Amino acid sequence: MRRRDFLGTAITSLGTAIAATALPASAATVGGFELEEISLADLAAGQKSGQYTAQGLTQSYLRRIAEIDHAGPGLHSVIETNSEALAIAAQLDRERTAGHVRGPLHGIPVLIKDNIDTADQMQTTAGSLALLGSKPARDSAVAARLRAAGAVILGKTNLSEWANIRSSHATSGWSGRGGQTHNPYALDRNPCGSSSGSGAATSASLCAAAIGTETDGSIVCPSSSNGIVGLKPTVGLVSRAGIIPISHSQDTAGPMGRSVRDVAMLLGAVAERGTDYTQSLDAAGLKGARLGVARKFFGISDACDYVMQQALEALRGLGAVLVDPADVPSQGKFDRSEALVLSYELKADMNAYLAQRPGAPANLAALIEFNEKNRQREMPYFGQDLFIAAENRGPLSSTEYQKALANDQKQSRAEGIDLIMNQHHLDALIAPTAGPAWLTDYATGDHDTGGSATPAAVAGYPALTVPAGFVYGLPVGITFFGRAWSEPTLLKLGYAFEQATQHRRRPRFLATMPGAQ
Repeated sequence: MRRRDFLGTAITSLGTAIAATALPASAATVGGFELEEISLADLAAGQKSGQYTAQGLTQSYLRRIAEIDHAGPGLHSVIETNSEALAIAAQLDRERTAGHVRGPLHGIPVLIKDNIDTADQMQTTAGSLALLGSKPARDSAVAARLRAAGAVILGKTNLSEWANIRSSHATSGWSGRGGQTHNPYALDRNPCGSSSGSGAATSASLCAAAIGTETDGSIVCPSSSNGIVGLKPTVGLVSRAGIIPISHSQDTAGPMGRSVRDVAMLLGAVAERGTDYTQSLDAAGLKGARLGVARKFFGISDACDYVMQQALEALRGLGAVLVDPADVPSQGKFDRSEALVLSYELKADMNAYLAQRPGAPANLAALIEFNEKNRQREMPYFGQDLFIAAENRGPLSSTEYQKALANDQKQSRAEGIDLIMNQHHLDALIAPTAGPAWLTDYATGDHDTGGSATPAAVAGYPALTVPAGFVYGLPVGITFFGRAWSEPTLLKLGYAFEQATQHRRRPRFLATMPGAQ
């Protein structure tokens, strides 16, 4: 990625132009919705006061999904709604009446990605027709924890099929089962992936919050592109059990919400440690914080650089000490080894998952065969070269895999994030999350211009993206990333930035974005 210098008065003029088109006056409002942009805390308080019931909230969100997602603009972000959701909500209302409240998520409707197992009437397919009719034997750990916390699982969100690991020429947000998810800010723009539906649905207030999954960028990119907050946790903080896999080294589920507080609340429900992460939130949390500016991730565009320059100035104004530059020294040294690790682990982990899934194709080879037999429905736009490459890999005991994994961990951790943070005594590193949403294009696939997800993804370390502004009306985020288990620190920093800047804006469901190129 090319780095571009800031150019004084030229960049100021560019900023004026960006601001002038940030929120087009011609944008049309899609209906009225009393729960639009409402927080999890307000939903909980409303139930406590009697203003809301779990059943009423669930009905309202189901109606919103029908009006906005399935009809109206047609986001196609929700692949399936839960036929049992209203009954579950009614039971939660009875529990509340009886004096039993499970926690802060009691009665709050959420969506989860369609690669997270649920042992109910819903399907879990990773967007593929190959898994239709094959039901998981038990809930995933994430779904079980959500139910135990009292959340109402409204349904499953659409995604980049197989979490974007089937083809190197894929179009994000498309699946054979769910079709194409659209970006709610401009419907011809891509929502990024692979947690496309979770990002778009949360942004459009089709749910209170959602769960996505990430291997490399699949929570933070759709969060950035859809103008919401997303947290990719440290690998191991949230159980991977019952999630359709790519890589046990990098896979994790994580929360996506319209605010940092919502994300902290949802993380507390799904994390294995059972921590109340809202206790870390501090509006003055940036005062004295040492942040390293990962400059090599800048240069996505002049417009993005302007937004990031404004973010850096805001951080300084809030008392942060910026070490600039503070680049990850090993950046680029684990790109090839990451690809090898994901390819090897895809075969091993997918075969293990399918072996315990009743009625599913037997293994990765059987999935490849299914796709070939159903080419018109499953591969109308792109193929399955990544599946085929993975099927040709050897076992995890192979020397090639072991060397690649060792390189990943060494370069991304001890000689990467840990090294630069130790050198400058940093609390976190910061970088632009990704560029603005690109035009969806089936002819040539995705056109993303880069992002900063990879170091934290390969290391298995946490990353938090928070809205940072708009590029010609399209949202972009800033990422705070750091050491393993540093979620409390990242949430504190992100919350302080969010509270001071308030960049979150609801989407307007434009057909296209005026002024954007």
